[in-house]
Parts: sequence; C-alpha cells; structure tokens
Amino acid sequence: MSILSALSSKKETKKVSSSLKDFLENFSIEVMPRTASKIENFNEILPQNTRVYIAHIEGVPIDEMVQTAKRISSEGFDVMPHFPARIIKDKSQLEDWINRYQGEAGIDQALLLAGGVSQPHGVYESSMQLVESELFEKYNFKHLHFAGHPEGNKDIDNDGSNKNVEAALSWKQKFKERTDLNIALTTQFCFEAEPVIEWANSLTSNGIDIPVHIGVAGPAKLQTLIKFSIACGVGPSLRVLQKRAKDVKKLLLPFEPNEFLETLAEHKKNNPNFNITNVHFFPLGGINVNASWIKSAINN
Repeated sequence: MSILSALSSKKETKKVSSSLKDFLENFSIEVMPRTASKIENFNEILPQNTRVYIAHIEGVPIDEMVQTAKRISSEGFDVMPHFPARIIKDKSQLEDWINRYQGEAGIDQALLLAGGVSQPHGVYESSMQLVESELFEKYNFKHLHFAGHPEGNKDIDNDGSNKNVEAALSWKQKFKERTDLNIALTTQFCFEAEPVIEWANSLTSNGIDIPVHIGVAGPAKLQTLIKFSIACGVGPSLRVLQKRAKDVKKLLLPFEPNEFLETLAEHKKNNPNFNITNVHFFPLGGINVNASWIKSAINN
C-alpha cells in the first residue's frame, strides 16, 4: 500500500456544525467555459437556483462566454458573468457584451472587476468606470457585484498600501446608496478566518454596509492551492498553506476549507448582523469535487 493510500484510508469524514450548514445556505460557485464544458448537467451536482459565476479569462472569446452562460442558465441557475474592465476596449464593446448576455442568455447580473492584466486594452481601467457607463441600468440589470480584497490588491495598490482599494470601497458605498441595484462584494479566496473577520468589521466601522460574499477555495491538493494562490495574489493567509506543506502527512492529503468556514460560521452565529452574508466557492480542485464537498457538508 502506498503512503497516500495508507493516509487516505485513515481519513475520517469531517463533521460540520449546524452553524456551518446555515452559513453555506445560498452559496455560489465559479466556473470557466472550459471547466463548465466537462459537467454534463449542473442539476446533477448543484441545488437549483445556485448562483454560478463565469470567470472571463483574457483570450476567451465572448461567443464562448455567452454560450456557457446560456447553457447554465437554461439548466435553472442564476448566472453571473465576469466583466473585467481592463480587457474591454470601449463602450461599444461593453454594450455588445451586455446586450448579448441579456438577449441570448437572459442574464441580468454581473461581477465587475478590474481584471488581471497590468495594462488596459482600451479605455477602461476599473470596475467603477464600467458602472459610470450607465449601461447596466440601461439594460435593466438587477445585481452588480464588485471584487473584494480582504488582503489588499497589489494590482490596485502597488505601493503595498490599501489607499486605492479603500477609496474604491467608498465610491461603491455611495453608488449603493443611490441605486436600486443589488450590490455586493465578492472576495478573493483566503485561508485565515480571523484576519477576514477583522477586515469585514473594519468595513462596518468605516460606514461600508455592502454585503460580503466571502471567497473560499474548494477542496484541492495542497500543491494546486499554493500554485493558484501565488498566481492570484493571495496575501498573508498563504502562510496557512505553507505551514501545512511542511507536514508530509498533510502534504499528501487534500486541503479542505472546514476550519476556515467553521470559524466564520461560528462568528456569524454569535453576531447575526455580521456583514459576511454568503460563501463563494472557487473550485480549484474541480467542480465535481467542490460540489460533492458542499453536498456532504449540508447533508452531514
């Protein structure tokens, strides 16, 4: 028997608390056209009406994005495609994307973000500029989410501060106060709960009452998580993975988000007005693996 097999055979199913089951209610999950195409039917793995985000990676044609949105929407799910500002050339292209998503796939929600490229491809550099186009209101979108950054974002603040991130949050709060759209922050995935709680509480202290959908990395091999974390700019909480990597027994086993989520769920139970309202999964170990973990947790 291999070391991995021996370790796996000793692995016990982790029990989850009732608090966590409640916390997972109305979770969302993120896919890409490439990964979505491997799922024969999302109804077989996800509850009906689950919100499914579609990540728009640079180089993916809009045709492929729209077709993926249409297919998932037709299976009974709420679809929220990404609109990365820095890969959109101009207002005409932005309107074309919005029009196609709505006309061909019935989409009325979007995640707005700067996008993971250093140099804009056109006139847009930030999600706020996309909002200022007023096109989402023109096409009667109902939900707009923005990217959230509990550990900061070096693409936005390359000096290591949070100055620009905080200014953007203030702008988004003012936008929330003057619009009828449903606004939320969907964050990058993190691995340490206490700093996330501190960050979320700091939003409230600074007058930001935008609901937070916390990003969570789904179950995956440790090496996979470390690779994605570095590529996506995960900050100090990366040390959780690095510490785990020093233990050969843990290195060989999949990393699961139980501890992170249990801490947040317990805090939410004790603080009902806590501004983290939903969980958003990044299925880095695969959509099926993540969906199975969620199902097991909810039905545990």
